[in-house]
Amino acid sequence: MRRIGHCAIVFAWFGAHNLQPCATLFAFLHHLLAFTLVSALAVEFILLGQELSPATARRIVLADAVLGAAAGLLLVVGLARVFFFEKGAAYYFHSHAFMTKFSVFIAVSLLSIIPTVEFLRWRKPVRDGQVPAVSPEKLRFIKRVIHGEIGAVVIILLCAAIMARGGWV
Repeated sequence: MRRIGHCAIVFAWFGAHNLQPCATLFAFLHHLLAFTLVSALAVEFILLGQELSPATARRIVLADAVLGAAAGLLLVVGLARVFFFEKGAAYYFHSHAFMTKFSVFIAVSLLSIIPTVEFLRWRKPVRDGQVPAVSPEKLRFIKRVIHGEIGAVVIILLCAAIMARGGWV
């Protein structure tokens, strides 16, 4: 009961002895944020395959902002689940599947800095209604990075499925 006590403060209306709705809420948020992240990544990938226009660039910048927000919140919600719900941090930090999933998530988060920095450079031209000045080679590189991020998501999903079955501990 101690490890979920912190959530009781935030979600006091569930009662001190019934925090299952809180755990369920965090599980729901975790899945919602994961799907949001994957959707934003797919939108970026598809839009980068189109001809770059001011409207397309604006959508890419917006999708990247959604991606970043979803990733940050996903990390917070996921860590809250590890430390305050489910099986506890000791279980997860001794699970090879979890550690692989977490490591890949951190690696992909760091890798996503590359497109984000480029997309942040696009804000001024987009605001001015212009096409950002970016070479075709740079666009191809960014698209390859995003393709790699999508591949990493597949590894994360595999690890999640293994964890759900209690495997690779």
